[in-house]
Amino acid sequence: MLDPETTRHADLRSGAGPWRVGRLRPAGRPLERDMRCDVVIVGGGITGALAAEHMTALGLDTVLIDREREGFGSTVASTAMLQWEIDLPLRELSALYGFASAAEIYQHSFEAVEGLHRLVAALALPCGFAPRRTVYLAAGEVGSRELRDEIEARHRAGLPGDLVEHAALLGSFGFDRQAAIISPGSAEVDPLSLCHALLARAVERGARIVRDEVVGFDGTARSVAVTLEGGAVVEAAHLVLATGYVMPDCVNDDLHSVASSWALATVPQPAHALWPGPALIWEASEDYCYCRTTPEGRIVFGGEDEAIDDPDRREALAPAKTEALLARLRALVPAARLELDHAWSGAFGQTADGLPLIGRVPGQPRMLAAYGYGGNGITFSFLASRMIGALVQGREEGWFRHFAIDRPRPG
Repeated sequence: MLDPETTRHADLRSGAGPWRVGRLRPAGRPLERDMRCDVVIVGGGITGALAAEHMTALGLDTVLIDREREGFGSTVASTAMLQWEIDLPLRELSALYGFASAAEIYQHSFEAVEGLHRLVAALALPCGFAPRRTVYLAAGEVGSRELRDEIEARHRAGLPGDLVEHAALLGSFGFDRQAAIISPGSAEVDPLSLCHALLARAVERGARIVRDEVVGFDGTARSVAVTLEGGAVVEAAHLVLATGYVMPDCVNDDLHSVASSWALATVPQPAHALWPGPALIWEASEDYCYCRTTPEGRIVFGGEDEAIDDPDRREALAPAKTEALLARLRALVPAARLELDHAWSGAFGQTADGLPLIGRVPGQPRMLAAYGYGGNGITFSFLASRMIGALVQGREEGWFRHFAIDRPRPG
């Protein structure tokens, strides 16, 4: 059974980001009676929404449960930079798992962004999706030599990108760094609008959205029963856990940890203050910052991550973190107007190897889960929806092992 305290978690975010409520947002309602379905999904953020859309596209009777407004947990705190590049560079991931495995992981991440692009286009989802290049900047102990090693490994893996040295980088983008890797294939999106548009499409196909608290679940060889605080029970052939960083005891994993990140959005910028593309920017250091623009010309800038999950402590740090982010933004983009439009923070799950935890829950044959997305967020959420859809249908591919919850630990 699930300990209710594991789902009564503190706020996933503080402050407010620049995202607006999607016009297609469906409303969840309490469940007044027991019901059965093929798949029950716990969590109404972007991962749950992608899973619900995919399950209904597969023709599965789907119920999604969330205790609060769908999309207003970690999703609304996302900066929604849809990168295929993983927090752990390819050369470092290769040192952990071998080049062949690391290359395969990177290739599936690349394909996940492409897959999400195709989905948004096919369903005509109004979510501000836009393809983008990434600029991976030298920072900290990572300079031109290390970036050259990284791009050579990527080319060996069949991945796109080019190394740009200081003079060309400064001339083209205005960034005064030793070097950068410029890569195509990433994207940006409005995460809240995407979440609500996906849920709306799932509801059109018959999915039901339930607003209630999950207080327990019980799996058997034939089905899984989810008990709600209101007293109703949902029985399903499969349970999908998509609850952000909040993990029940049966999924707890020593690879996983919780961290907090801070972000801000400036007022709209004059055109001369913005870099070309407008590309997604991130730094090649452990304590990296990242930024993008919005359609209105705001700069969204985030980072200053810390390994804390106490919301009171996170909120108390907000003024200092905002000032630190503004200083780093000023150094990176000297021409930017630094007036704030929004400032916020959020908690997220991460793993020691930079890879998500996706797949069957060990010892629970009817339960599947998706956690630990790190900096890749929505990219790994899309990947999770496709992997879980295959597992629900009884299909399992060899590469799923890279993301398994009980995969062998590195080192």
